[in-house]
Amino acid sequence: MTLYYANGSPQTDLNDQDLRAAMVETLQRLEPRQKVLALPPDHTRSNSMAGPLCGMAYEYFGDRLTDVMPTLGTHAPMTERQLDRMFPGVPKNLFRVHDWRRDVVTIGTVPAEFVARATEGVYRKPWPAQLNRLVWEGGHDLILSIGQIVPHEVVGMAGYNKNLFIGAGGQDGINESHFIGAAYGMERMMGRADTPLRRILNYAQEQFCGHLPVVFVLTVVGPREDGTLAVRGLFIGDDVECFERAAALSLQVNFTVLDRPPQKIVVYLDADEFHSTWLGNKAIYRTRMAIADGGELVILAPGVAAFGEDREIDRLIRKYGYRTTPEVMRFIEQSEELQKNLSAAAHLIHGSSEGRFTVTYCPGKLTREEIESVGYRYADLETMLRRYDPHVLREGWNEMSDGERIFFIGNPALGLWASRERLGRVEERREKREERGEKGE
Repeated sequence: MTLYYANGSPQTDLNDQDLRAAMVETLQRLEPRQKVLALPPDHTRSNSMAGPLCGMAYEYFGDRLTDVMPTLGTHAPMTERQLDRMFPGVPKNLFRVHDWRRDVVTIGTVPAEFVARATEGVYRKPWPAQLNRLVWEGGHDLILSIGQIVPHEVVGMAGYNKNLFIGAGGQDGINESHFIGAAYGMERMMGRADTPLRRILNYAQEQFCGHLPVVFVLTVVGPREDGTLAVRGLFIGDDVECFERAAALSLQVNFTVLDRPPQKIVVYLDADEFHSTWLGNKAIYRTRMAIADGGELVILAPGVAAFGEDREIDRLIRKYGYRTTPEVMRFIEQSEELQKNLSAAAHLIHGSSEGRFTVTYCPGKLTREEIESVGYRYADLETMLRRYDPHVLREGWNEMSDGERIFFIGNPALGLWASRERLGRVEERREKREERGEKGE
């Protein structure tokens, strides 16, 4: 097992020349390779620098880069415009579409006993490890899994082997993994590298994927003082050390702890990146540990036109809505369709404020009736954009002309925010569980 490249700190600022040099240095060490597959994330993670890194791999390998498959997970396939923006210079004929419902194979099963131990008894069933057939059966002699390490609501930290088993995974594995994260409790996991689901994914990788020639290319991206983005770290390797180094840096770069919880948080969702609440609810996941009890989260969402990324998930969200965890758990017990779509059920939990704060959605393409039917408040987008202009507000605390004090976030996908007060509560609950010897949530 090898760590090919590791460079990063909260002050590091890697430019394109630095990234290209690191890629060339690594790829030269990996030669000779004749059939290469690249697995970058899709446009919803365009800030990962996976687009340029994938382009650099194409520059190096040329026609030996035979396939590029964005790891969509449950997301809709990328459009030509999105491919052009994220992967300029990479030929269109190289791109493959991941079909999470049909084009996968189960490569092994993580035993129920291991799953139960990893989840502290929250989930006691075996977990199916699934991969897209191209990854498993494509005969590639190098698989470049490219992505960003950043706090995540399901697995603690996004990236690494999540890119394989979730991004390029199948319906059963994705459904159950998301439900495991929701049932265990996202506030117990976000920002942590060692979590129940990560242990399960690591087991699957170690036990079933030893013959796959996977090399992980992991970035850590954070803001500069002027609000633009900098690559704070690049880590390339074929085992868990690569991930752990990147995750430790991401915690320093992407996790913001506030001395006091904001009464109002305003989040802007870029229209090109966020076109559904399935994606846009990062505004809720990533801020829930920051906002004050009884506070309000305002989500400016000009591109949001749907709830789910496909028709079936959209239908389920519309039918059941974003309810509290106990309510969703009751729905699951009573509903065969939710039992068959556990990732949708988990998403309903993730998108809930649990009654602790209100969520006001300001969508560009959904009606008041649609928004209120799933449990959110509605506000007119144009009216709210005039009051909370994302081009005027600065990241962090802002005082409005009438004295209102808000906390503004321009892209929730870039980090995790928490108040010291809320972190203290989470830690206190953890300590009490340990004292009582309790398992699960």
